[in-house]
Amino acid sequence: MNIKKIALGGGCHWCTEAVFQSLMGVEKVEQGFVSPQLELNAFSEAVIVHYNPELIPLKDLIAIHLHTHKSTSDHSFRKKYRSAIYPFTQEEIIESKTILEELQQGFEEKIITKVFRFGNFKPSEVQFHDYYFNNPNKPFCETYISPKLQLLMQKFGGLVNREKVNTSHELT
Repeated sequence: MNIKKIALGGGCHWCTEAVFQSLMGVEKVEQGFVSPQLELNAFSEAVIVHYNPELIPLKDLIAIHLHTHKSTSDHSFRKKYRSAIYPFTQEEIIESKTILEELQQGFEEKIITKVFRFGNFKPSEVQFHDYYFNNPNKPFCETYISPKLQLLMQKFGGLVNREKVNTSHELT
């Protein structure tokens, strides 16, 4: 099996982790903080998604990423929540930039998400891993994560592991 990985940041890593853990073809999601290669001290919340490209292509992962965080909003929390794609190879950088250009057509506003070569990763504290699936009824999860999973099911339903999502929390 050919497993690839890509790091993605844009919103809270609890939210991002839950979205990508919910997808078929995703083998593992590491939650934490990522910095770009050129700015190794510029960490922001992100996840590393380990996926099988035969089951879920990179284009689908990027499309889901863009639709499940504010990818067109340059809000005041962008330092903490950098809207970014962090490929691990030069080939993936080129592919990610091409995909971003193609997906821009589906957005009325300009996508602000940037592509940076992956630099470094610091995992979040273990107590926060699998946050949504361990705490689906907490107010934070109900307020911020459940709506993202509802959107995911509506817009990308064919890619969602419905058994996992439905057993964690009833999404209406």
